[in-house]
Amino acid sequence: MKLIETISGFRTEVATVERPLGLVPTMGALHEGHISLVRRARTENSTVAASIFVNPAQFGPSEDLSTYPRDNDRDLSMLEDSGVDLVFAPTAEEIYPDGFDTAIDVGRIAQRLEGEHRPGHFLGVATVVCKLLTIVRPDRAYFGQKDCQQSLVVKRLNADLNLGSEIVVCPIVREPDGLALSSRNSYLNPAERKAATVLSRSLRLAEDLDTTNAGEIRLAMRELIAREPLAAIDYVSVASADTLEEIDRVDRPALVSLAVHIGKTRLIDNVLLYPGD
Repeated sequence: MKLIETISGFRTEVATVERPLGLVPTMGALHEGHISLVRRARTENSTVAASIFVNPAQFGPSEDLSTYPRDNDRDLSMLEDSGVDLVFAPTAEEIYPDGFDTAIDVGRIAQRLEGEHRPGHFLGVATVVCKLLTIVRPDRAYFGQKDCQQSLVVKRLNADLNLGSEIVVCPIVREPDGLALSSRNSYLNPAERKAATVLSRSLRLAEDLDTTNAGEIRLAMRELIAREPLAAIDYVSVASADTLEEIDRVDRPALVSLAVHIGKTRLIDNVLLYPGD
């Protein structure tokens, strides 16, 4: 496995690799969810690259950039063990040199849900993903369904700007008790870790309810979460899976998603519902 930290160095290296090339973009602090993306990429490509970059542009001024978990040695060991060929690990200065003044606005799909609650977040996401896709030029790029809105933003970005990669979205990986794997789970103390299962429990409730009324689904989820003292809701959404516009009835594929603070830690999760399920 080769570790490369500069754009010019990576471009030189990637020009010689066997195609197809798969890319797994990460912010480090790797867990089994990330490795599941690598495994998928490994089965579908001759060469697999991963990136490790904690992107400052997608963190708001009150968010956790300075405390975001970092363990490069562990991350590199996990990537090597899982069969990655190339790792691109640039500095912030390499990605955003002096004078950098561009941001990519993907439009309406980036303005809802996370976009509404984290202003500027998707400008940072779209900009760095655009840079990664143009630097690496992968045939396929792999993202997780847990960051469902991010995946939709990336698909729109890739299509609108003709970046040429196939965007592959892989299933959420969960702990045995249902908690979706996340780098931010490491922030939770034991009581908070137990309380955090309220996210997946509320999503299972949404799946189990015998109704297509989206308002009833939202209300039932909110009532369940409200019974957990350590939880504070940012949003509970039942929206069109394509546009993220809120819907009244589940008469089309729907994304049920939520963002909840458990103590000081903000967690997100989601599930897809289909008419007739």
